[in-house]
Amino acid sequence: MLTRNQFNVLSSIAVGGPRPQRAIAADAGISLGSVNSAFRELKDAGMLNARGALTADGEKALDPYRVENAVVMAAGMPSQSAPLLCDIPMGLLRVRGEVLIERQIRQLHEAGIADVIVVVGYMKERFFYLEDELGVEIRVSEDYAVRNNNSTLHLVRESLGNTYICSADDYFTENVFEPYVYKAYYPAVFFEGPTDEYLLTVGTGKRITRVSAGGQGGYGMLGHAYFDRAFSRAFVDILEREYGRLGTAGKLWEDLYAEHAGELDMVMRPYEAGVIYEFDSLDELGDFDPRFIENVDASILGNICRTLDAKPEEVTDIHPINQGLTNLSFSFRCNGGRYVYRHPVRRRETSINRESEAFSQGVARDLGLDGSYIYEDPELGWKIARYLDDCAYLDYHDRQQVSQALSMLRTLHRSDATSRWRFDVHETTKQLIAALEDERRTSFKGFDELVGLMDDLACRTGADGVSPCLCHNDCYAMNILVSDGTMHLVDWEYSGMSDYASDLGAFICCSDYTYDQALEVLEVYFERRPSPGELAHCLAYIALASCCWFVWALAKEARGASVGESLYRWYRSAKLYGRKAIEAYETLEGIAKGEA
Repeated sequence: MLTRNQFNVLSSIAVGGPRPQRAIAADAGISLGSVNSAFRELKDAGMLNARGALTADGEKALDPYRVENAVVMAAGMPSQSAPLLCDIPMGLLRVRGEVLIERQIRQLHEAGIADVIVVVGYMKERFFYLEDELGVEIRVSEDYAVRNNNSTLHLVRESLGNTYICSADDYFTENVFEPYVYKAYYPAVFFEGPTDEYLLTVGTGKRITRVSAGGQGGYGMLGHAYFDRAFSRAFVDILEREYGRLGTAGKLWEDLYAEHAGELDMVMRPYEAGVIYEFDSLDELGDFDPRFIENVDASILGNICRTLDAKPEEVTDIHPINQGLTNLSFSFRCNGGRYVYRHPVRRRETSINRESEAFSQGVARDLGLDGSYIYEDPELGWKIARYLDDCAYLDYHDRQQVSQALSMLRTLHRSDATSRWRFDVHETTKQLIAALEDERRTSFKGFDELVGLMDDLACRTGADGVSPCLCHNDCYAMNILVSDGTMHLVDWEYSGMSDYASDLGAFICCSDYTYDQALEVLEVYFERRPSPGELAHCLAYIALASCCWFVWALAKEARGASVGESLYRWYRSAKLYGRKAIEAYETLEGIAKGEA
């Protein structure tokens, strides 16, 4: 085995050829005296000849350190911090004139590493061209959507040896790859201020002894990594032991390494700032390459520019908004204004009619119910609105806000706006239940009785003879925004011609109101005490809305999205108000019989 100085000299000569020792010292980053000593040792061992060139023994001595291949991880889903790129993988961005993953593969090739494996998953087909154009091997991950990048290394575990581990979206201002590497390493950059990167503690010879998440004033992991054969064998053993355990799926491979740093021999390799870049947000990309956004092949950017009559470079300061289970949303600045862009996560969400939503948004703007709305595409469902500064959700226990919100609903219900689309909360419940038939999420005691109760209530409310009107049908606190004293009723995804009580049902069932508080809210809406018939009708719709959102929550959880305690709250609300509604209808029937 070579000493580190011997390796540095041999590998420098193998790449650059025989040359003066001073040049080798500069290239290898060691002192001239160390180079001189290593030269004598290598010549004595027959690894260098008199001219300072490698001999056959020298080449043989270097062979264990030769890089065999590289794995480029390109399977991941788009980052929440880069919402503009939901329809283009980050690794395919063009930055400073080059596609990120192409630049990295070329740098590997320039370093003599021809065997490059690219692991793909999300929008995998967009990477296939790399096989023909750059000669890479494509491996397809089946688990990219349910596991973190530990699944990528598990997929290629039999190919790990002397291997570079790369991320498709990294950018290196200089070629960091080498044909020979002495030991497994992770690059690190010094962070003076706070960072979320993993910080490293090192011991003798810069061996990493501990990895901690976040901090300041230390060296943080950044960029690619290098596994030597010994590290690969040890890591694969750990990976196979841990892979099937509960909790492993969501971990980065670096998390597994951090947990077993004491068992794995890896050193830290420091780099100066400005060599390695990991872009965690579009703002970071924009700072690095102000013109990169011009090359983004994303429909979202085109939508923004056409709607606001802007140029791509005028779209700046992009930040994700982490609300909503059916939409991806982010704020941005453009030509002095701040806006919000909403993009449907699933463009064919079965319970949402985008044409109806776009029509209702126009009505809401004209009635003064939503001053933020600018435009919505009626086919694809993307929308642009003005950003509301110092915005807060409706406070269910602020009497003035509640009164204002219910006044907005009255304005909507009493308008002469007529949509050609309709929304029936009970029909929607039935559709959601049908979609859940194969999920077994409705196979529990009491569910059939609950649905039967809702069928009864739907029949009773239908016989009440209430004329339909345009309704929002999703008017709860998060869709009622208060900004600078002005209230905006937003997100009209479920709007359509419906029963006015559908809005009251949604408003109350999503609150934490007691039954008595709910009755007070009904009085605020009617501006008087509701009649017995109106009360029965509204109670029934609170139950119908509660059941609908309960089943909606079951569907969300069946897809893996936790809804939390709201699921239970909607279940209890459906039972409570359903019982109260039946009692109210039976009272009406008793009165009618007495009068007869």
